[in-house]
Amino acid sequence: MIEIKNLTKSFGDTLVWRDVSLSVEEGETLAVIGKSGSGKSVLMKHFNVLLYPDSGEVLIDGMNVFEIRYARLRKLRQRFGVLFQGAALFDSISAFENVAFPLRFFSDLNDKQIDDRVMESLELVNLADIGNKSPAELSGGMKKRIGLARAIVMKPEYLLYDEPTSGLDPQTSDEINDLIISMADTLDITSIVVTHDMHSVLRVADKVAFLDKQLLSWYGTLDEMRKSDHEDLNAFVRASEYTI
Repeated sequence: MIEIKNLTKSFGDTLVWRDVSLSVEEGETLAVIGKSGSGKSVLMKHFNVLLYPDSGEVLIDGMNVFEIRYARLRKLRQRFGVLFQGAALFDSISAFENVAFPLRFFSDLNDKQIDDRVMESLELVNLADIGNKSPAELSGGMKKRIGLARAIVMKPEYLLYDEPTSGLDPQTSDEINDLIISMADTLDITSIVVTHDMHSVLRVADKVAFLDKQLLSWYGTLDEMRKSDHEDLNAFVRASEYTI
């Protein structure tokens, strides 16, 4: 379980948001939505301590992640997988080696075990036959799926998705959404999805956090969102071309 308590973050004199509090239960998928510049990705980077807040806590299983020593922090970060917005693949190595990369540096598995784990991850994203290709040979959707295979290869407890459907056509976006659902169900992973894509939110999320006006403006379940009379939230959803 992840709990955020009274989190406040600023960069210099610029306040990003203040007093953010929410929780993500084990196995849940939380979608974080909001306008560009509302601090969605900034919030995500606090989960695995890539950023530190001005004040407040992030508790994982009751442990304040901002108070642990570096050696323990490295172990904590291995409990997280991250799918970056642009997939962040290494152009100079194959798709297979991109997925194998975390295992070669952060595990004690031998070569045979690494090969088996990589193939298992590639099969889960339906790309078992393209491991020898370079990233330059892959479509945008394939790159995202390879990035997702790399994110799950260490068998994390938590998956962070940064704009997973950004730049993709609707059909490929649906494929990525299906994979987000599949990862949550098959691997029993807790997921945090940062996105502008309301279609994706409606497909994958259990809960929604809406950042607006330097606050956590609204937080609740999908059903509560559909019934909400929150003016700014409803305006954001309407602007996305989807109805709730």
